[in-house]
Amino acid sequence: MSLDGKISTGGVDERDADKDFPNIEGVAEGLHQYYELEQQTDSCSFNTGKVQAKIGVNEKKEVSKIPVNFVVVDNKPHLNDVGVDYFIKKSKKFFLITTNKLHPAYQRVDAENLEIMYYEKQIDFQDLFQKFKDAHNIDAITIQSGGTLNAVLLREGLIDRVSIVVAPCLIGGKDTATLIDGKSLSTVADLGMIKPLVLKKCETLANSYIHLQYDVVN
Repeated sequence: MSLDGKISTGGVDERDADKDFPNIEGVAEGLHQYYELEQQTDSCSFNTGKVQAKIGVNEKKEVSKIPVNFVVVDNKPHLNDVGVDYFIKKSKKFFLITTNKLHPAYQRVDAENLEIMYYEKQIDFQDLFQKFKDAHNIDAITIQSGGTLNAVLLREGLIDRVSIVVAPCLIGGKDTATLIDGKSLSTVADLGMIKPLVLKKCETLANSYIHLQYDVVN
């Protein structure tokens, strides 16, 4: 994220940090460190169809399989047939989480490594994460979703650790996504949703980047 907490470079889908940061002098030079740290995540990666569509998976025809399970939450849907096929080809196992019975993933139920987890009205993330643990022996998941879903998971007590690479830039813009978005807090009772953090690591990287790691106090 940027120093002011932005995880995108603008408030429209055309703007994206992965696409734009390589073209910004003073930011591009150290960006490789983020991608190197990204490779050190858990073997199960949690994403959203909206974010994945934004970074172009619906146009990717060439893909190599990697030993990572991908979990994608996608209701609208944001993934098309190509995006679904991309994750089937890339994933060790591809979990599609949806409330949409017309999702294009249902056309690929023949894929051995695809599992669709359907919720009728609203995804119960407490139930979902418990199923990952009980049925699939998945004890650790790296969350790489957008600010809205990050807020839901944080407030439900499902985020235990935070690892942030701070890029040396300020972006601004009230409509630009931040690390934690979602519904704003307004009442005194809402203050109980604020999660204190315990700093575990603060590392200065090259080119004015910083890597921060916290435990979340749930």
